[in-house]
Amino acid sequence: MSLFVTEIFYSIQGESLLAGRPCVFIRLSGCNLRCSYCDTKFAYEKGPEMALSDIIEKIGQYNCRLVEITGGEPLMQKETPHLIHHLADIGFEVMLETNGTLDTGAIDKRCIKIIDIKCPSSNENKKNHYENLKRLNKHDQIKFVIGTREDYEYAKNILVAHSPELPDDRILFSPVFTQLSADTLARWILDDHLHVRLHLQIHKYIWPDKERGV
Repeated sequence: MSLFVTEIFYSIQGESLLAGRPCVFIRLSGCNLRCSYCDTKFAYEKGPEMALSDIIEKIGQYNCRLVEITGGEPLMQKETPHLIHHLADIGFEVMLETNGTLDTGAIDKRCIKIIDIKCPSSNENKKNHYENLKRLNKHDQIKFVIGTREDYEYAKNILVAHSPELPDDRILFSPVFTQLSADTLARWILDDHLHVRLHLQIHKYIWPDKERGV
């Protein structure tokens, strides 16, 4: 079994409820979307093909039990569910960052899924796969990346339309970095008394000049 890998790196978890923890990131190659604000365009093209054993050996060098599978869009590769299952079997705490447009039904229930629901300014919101919300586990998380007031209103409407399916206290509203200020988004949340979490990409504040893994 092998996968196309853009990079494997050790850094600080920055985009989830586990933000702040050291984490090994496996960035798989390829993406089915072209979001307007994408900050990982370098992952669009195929990286080197790596055998599962080589991936395990590489992440083992970091002495860290938290691993995130990200992209691009990791579910474009058919072997990704097998990678997640194997990592969980050998004792890793596994996270999956997915754009939410592809079926998550094959993902091991031990994995923490972070599903990014696309808003209008991404130019990809028509591709959201809402059936994935029916497959959420209690530890999974939903993320809205918000760049405009229209995005914010769109996200609020999703909260209403899918309220029974969304996990309590695991809904993240994250401003597009350099596009919407955190204080503006915070004010909107407070004014509307939303039960969501304001979420910042902390790795971009720690390493603002880094475009790839550190």
